[in-house]
Amino acid sequence: MDTLKRQMISALEKSLGIVTTASKESGVSRSIHYQWLIQDEEYKAAVQSIEDIALDFVESKLFQKITGVTIQSGVDDKGEAIVYEVPPSDTACIFYLKTKGKNRGYIERTEFDHKVTGPAFELITPDGL
Repeated sequence: MDTLKRQMISALEKSLGIVTTASKESGVSRSIHYQWLIQDEEYKAAVQSIEDIALDFVESKLFQKITGVTIQSGVDDKGEAIVYEVPPSDTACIFYLKTKGKNRGYIERTEFDHKVTGPAFELITPDGL
C-alpha cells in the first residue's frame, strides 16, 4: 500500500472512520478515497476493519448508557476527584430492544383500522342514476 493510502488509513483510524475528517487531515480527497475503495481490495479491507472498530466503540458507549456509568472529570480545588453518576437511559434501553430484541417481540407496529363506517365513496353516473 502506498504512502498516501497509509496516511488516509491512519487518519481514518483517528477519526473512527469519518471520511470528511480523515480527508482534511490526510489531504486525500473524498472522491479519491472512494475510488480506492473500488479499486484496491487491501485498502477496502483496512477501511472495513476501521468501521468494525468504530461500531464496537459505539456499541460499548450504548451499553454504558444502558447500565449507567460513573465518570471522573478532573479534580477540584482541594485535589479531590470530581465524580458524577450518569443513570441508565430508558431511551438507550428502548433503542437496544427495538434493534436487537425483534425476535422477542420488541418491534414497533403500525395498526390500521380498515372498517368503513359510512359510504366510502359515492358513485355518480352521467345519467344521474
